[in-house]
Amino acid sequence: MSILCVIPVRGGSKGVPGKNARVVAGKPLVVWSIEQALAASLDVLVSTDDSELAAIARAAGADVPFLRPAELAQDTTPTEPVILHAIRHRAAEGRRPDAVMLLQATSPVRLPGTLARAVREFAETGVDSLVGVVPQTPFFWHPAADGGSATAEYDPAARPRRQDLRAEDYFYKETGSLYLSRTELYEREDNRIGGRVGLFVMDEAEGVDIDTLVDLRIAEQVLGDLAAAGAGSGEKPDPARDARSEAVSHAGRGFSRGTAEPVPTGRTGERS
Repeated sequence: MSILCVIPVRGGSKGVPGKNARVVAGKPLVVWSIEQALAASLDVLVSTDDSELAAIARAAGADVPFLRPAELAQDTTPTEPVILHAIRHRAAEGRRPDAVMLLQATSPVRLPGTLARAVREFAETGVDSLVGVVPQTPFFWHPAADGGSATAEYDPAARPRRQDLRAEDYFYKETGSLYLSRTELYEREDNRIGGRVGLFVMDEAEGVDIDTLVDLRIAEQVLGDLAAAGAGSGEKPDPARDARSEAVSHAGRGFSRGTAEPVPTGRTGERS
C-alpha cells in the first residue's frame, strides 16, 4: 500500500504568529512532524504557501514540490481541498497514492512507533478512514434545561473508579493530530472521514494541540521531556500506560485490538 503523508502549513497564524517556523524544543515546529513521518518511511509532502517554511521543510528532508496557491491558503480554507491538491500533484507524476496520512504540524507530540502503528492498524482493520483520538473518562455533564437537573454521562449513584473503567466506558476525543484515509474517500466525498471509520487510540501526551502561547509552552515541555528521556532509543515500558494505550479501533460494529509499542512517558480545518 502506497501512502502519501501530507503536512499542510501556512505562513500566517493569528493565535501564535509564525508558529509553524517557530523553534519549539530545539526545532522549528513543522520539523517535528516531518521527522516523525520520515522515520516511518512515508512519502512526505509539505504543502505551504510560505517560502521560509518551504526552505525549512526541504532542509528537514520533506518534498515541497510547489508553493500552495493563494486561494488554498486563506484563513477560511478547509483542509480537504489542500489534500486533494497534493493528491492531484502526485497523480500527475504517475504516483497516485492508495491512502493519505494527514499530519497537523500544530500537534507535534507523537511517540516512537505511533505512525508505524497507525499504518499497520489501517491495513489490518481494513477501515476507510482512521481518526487519531485520545481517551477521555466518562465523567461528563450536560447542563440543566428549563430549570431541570444537570445530567451525567455516567451513573452518579454508582460512580466507577478510574482504574476500573473498561475501554468501552471511555469517550474518545479527536486530536486533530493524525488522520489516515483512502485516497478515493477524498476524491469521492471531499472529506478525510467517511466510509468505515476506525479510532486510532493515542497516548494522552499526544493530545497536545497548539492554538495559544500556553499550548506552545506545554508542547515544548512535553517534547523536551521526551527528548531528555531518550524517546526512540531504549525506552522503558510503562505497564499502566500501555494498558490504557491498547489500541481500540471501532471497526464496523465491534472492536479490534492491537498493542502499541512501549513509549517513554505517560479540528476540522487546517491548523495554522
